[in-house]
Amino acid sequence: MANPNITGVTAIYGKSFGNVLTTSNAIIIANGSGSGNVLKINNIVVSNVDGAAAADVTIEYNTAAAGTGTPIRLASTISVPADATLIVTDKSTSFYLEENTCIKGFASVNGDLEVLVSYEIIS
Repeated sequence: MANPNITGVTAIYGKSFGNVLTTSNAIIIANGSGSGNVLKINNIVVSNVDGAAAADVTIEYNTAAAGTGTPIRLASTISVPADATLIVTDKSTSFYLEENTCIKGFASVNGDLEVLVSYEIIS
């Protein structure tokens, strides 16, 4: 797995990506093999948009960009109350997404939870 030497950074781009979680464990963000980038994950925030019911969330780091590798759970079936937000990671717990890895996630109820990932593309 080749990753750029981050002491010789040529560019850093700030990005954010959001999506609605479903009951299928799906890729939220991936760093493909051969991208030549490292992604620094700064924040993962999950919001419950249902005004009446809680829903559970699972967020995982996966050792393959296609999501078929070993899952390492960052949050496992954590209940997010109605109209509330869960901070899964923040700047104090940031981590790197190397080439050929991804972040996946799912909810206990389709459409009740939304996820936002704030990250930096480092090359």
